[in-house]
Amino acid sequence: MATYNAIAVTGQTILGLLASECPPEHSGAQFELYQPNNFLTPMEEGISLYLYRVTVNTTRRNLPMRTESNGKRFRPALPVDLYYMLTPWAKTAAKQQRLLGWAMRVLEDMPILPVNLLNRYGEPETFRANESVELVCEPISVQDMINIWDVFKPHQQLSVTYVARLIMLDSDVEHAERLVQARGVEAGNLSQ
Repeated sequence: MATYNAIAVTGQTILGLLASECPPEHSGAQFELYQPNNFLTPMEEGISLYLYRVTVNTTRRNLPMRTESNGKRFRPALPVDLYYMLTPWAKTAAKQQRLLGWAMRVLEDMPILPVNLLNRYGEPETFRANESVELVCEPISVQDMINIWDVFKPHQQLSVTYVARLIMLDSDVEHAERLVQARGVEAGNLSQ
């Protein structure tokens, strides 16, 4: 299970993967995490990744407590899903579309982000040895896409959305053991 840095590291890993696989025809491309104000003055050429939604994954909500090798027990992990909008930027529509096609292909070829990749692009040991993150292209409705871009009118750009599933955020809160008291009941002679 991961530390709280896992949210930032997941986005950095996606961009790091794209940057490491960048073909020569896009050698000048930038790869950046965006927040809303970045869309007002975007990069010339490259890929932006915008985290537009974070939810608690309800399918894995009731998890057991984490127990360390020394016997300490901690509150259960918080499973979260991260929703990203990937946007290509270029001076021409054709180049923008080539960037998008290339980026989508790279991400489709690596649908599971392994721990060695995840820990390479952020804080070391953010993810534990047995962890990975599933990355899935998950289109949203046209109306939802319009709602996201509504803030940035009239600069709506070609984009695709992804979800990174089941990032397990560890708790540092130790679980206090509650001792159970036993009560004894004496059975007496009932035949009087």
